[in-house]
Amino acid sequence: MKKLALLLILGGSIHFSSGQELGFPSKTHQKAFIGLDYLSVKMPFDAILGLPEDNMGLTGIHYNLWLNKSIYAGAGFYGSVNGIRGGLFTLGLNVGIKKELSKHWFVDAGIHFGGGGGASAPDGGGAFLLPHLNLGYALNNFSVTAGYSAINFFDKGNISSQQLNFGVQIPVSFDYSLFKEREQSYTVTDLVKSSWNQPSKRISLLLHLNNLSPYGDSKLTDGSLLKGKTIQLAGFEINSYFNDQWFAFFKADGAYHGIQGGYMDLFLGGGYHFSMNKDRTNILAKFGLGAGGGGGVDSGGGFFIYPDLSIEQRLFDEVYLAINKGYLMSLNNHFSATTLGFGLKYYVHQQGLSSTDGSQLEDVKIKGVQFILGQEMYLNADRMIEPTEHLHQFALQVNIFMNKHLYLAGHTSFADFGNAGAYAEGLVGAGYRSKKLGKTNASLFGQVLLGAAGGGDIGTGQGLIVKPSAGLDYKLNNQLSLRTAFGYVKARGGLLSSPSISLGINYSLGILTAK
Repeated sequence: MKKLALLLILGGSIHFSSGQELGFPSKTHQKAFIGLDYLSVKMPFDAILGLPEDNMGLTGIHYNLWLNKSIYAGAGFYGSVNGIRGGLFTLGLNVGIKKELSKHWFVDAGIHFGGGGGASAPDGGGAFLLPHLNLGYALNNFSVTAGYSAINFFDKGNISSQQLNFGVQIPVSFDYSLFKEREQSYTVTDLVKSSWNQPSKRISLLLHLNNLSPYGDSKLTDGSLLKGKTIQLAGFEINSYFNDQWFAFFKADGAYHGIQGGYMDLFLGGGYHFSMNKDRTNILAKFGLGAGGGGGVDSGGGFFIYPDLSIEQRLFDEVYLAINKGYLMSLNNHFSATTLGFGLKYYVHQQGLSSTDGSQLEDVKIKGVQFILGQEMYLNADRMIEPTEHLHQFALQVNIFMNKHLYLAGHTSFADFGNAGAYAEGLVGAGYRSKKLGKTNASLFGQVLLGAAGGGDIGTGQGLIVKPSAGLDYKLNNQLSLRTAFGYVKARGGLLSSPSISLGINYSLGILTAK
């Protein structure tokens, strides 16, 4: 709950410039930055082997909003990429302050408060603190940082280390409207004299099922070979385009069948997009770097490379059927697999009225988007071996509204208390949000999520869970609201079957889209 209190304190002072033009949708400019960092964590002595354990290399990716000119807050993931703990992942909240020393030099101090674990690491319940104090140097398009950091898995964990860290910060920004303006439609002619008359940014969202087919010496941590088995994954991929051809992507998958629940992977990379057949058919070549493991898979330190080739065929409007074929492998061939995936992909131009080639777009509409950070609790969550107890998680959910009330959701959560640090979820689903209840600021919602989950001795079987819930959303201001829910979580083929309670902070906005 400390994370929620911190968000509420900071949330009212987000750094932006805004304006309301008569007859036009509101426009607010939000500054932010993407952070990438690496630290080498000293691990405790391995009492079983009687040997010191190699350092664990952690790499992180973060998205932070500027709350004012000096203070930032956001969320970030960490994953193991070196050592023997491939499959250790975390999710947490960032808060920091940045002070300029000169035109180029600055000091960055902050803290990351998160939850997670995995790969049989001594992570306890999963909760950890990671403060840092860095010196940075600003270049034209990015900044580099280095400095001191300390990590402590303080909830009965045995990972505590002080180390140097190295990072890169890339400034980004976006424009948005008010959430209450969602589903308002305009023509380009309506907005040509507004501040929205600017080049758009193209993005795409892919929801897919992916099959991993290990080969060679790929094995489980118990030594049994994985060759001939298929690990079935579900996940998503987001592409952000620099121009018509080149793009960056972020991809996340989790296992729901084929092995014990708990495997997941995260990738960041780039690619090239080639269109033909009057833009009805696309071919994409991608290359990514990332982390993966868990679910009993022996992925070594966890660092993977991911080359991939995809073909897409338009079904209708901007919706495509996507098929991908690629490879997922560690550099030393410790783990290798072919990948074959199928999914649905949606392209959209947003935050402007013209495409990257300068042509005017049409069918302008404000779409509602929500980002929810919060704490969840499963009551008496059944374990496979350890005694039953409550499971606590730090969760992130993104809702994309299809109309005024119906939304699609993506959800991830990582254990932070409850002796299950390795437990994590990656879910998708749909929900419905009601109108305001009378003259109050409250509205009701209901949703159903399903997807992959596992780790931490939680009884999820091979990893497929379903998670219905209903709750109340109470508006604090135009962007922030409190959100609470009650629900149930059930594992298919596993012991987990528990009531759930959640409390979070909801950041809502409207995104101008055009076709």
